Amino acid sequence: MNLDKYFIKGELIPAVVQEESTGQVLMLAYMNKESLAKTLETGYTWFYSRSRQQLWNKGATSGHLQKVVSIYSDCDDDTLLVTVQQTGPACHTGSHSCFFNEIPLEENKA
Repeated sequence: MNLDKYFIKGELIPAVVQEESTGQVLMLAYMNKESLAKTLETGYTWFYSRSRQQLWNKGATSGHLQKVVSIYSDCDDDTLLVTVQQTGPACHTGSHSCFFNEIPLEENKA
């Protein structure tokens, strides 16, 4: 499979990771062509760490693996939605999802 069309705008593509059983968004990470290819090849998520400048297999150290159920690209082929079966917490903090810090909405003062 030619993956070039996903990397026309840059070397990295954002990947939104969603839990299959709940629909909850677990995390956002980035993939490069190599990590997307490894994800497709192995059936488990691989990402590119922008801070470490290297590939990482989600859960390889913690055991909190993400088995890929499906991958969809958006209408512009510049963002991926990766649906997974999550083992354990997805967040490095131990939270199930990385999205747990709610930002309160201001009340309408009008």
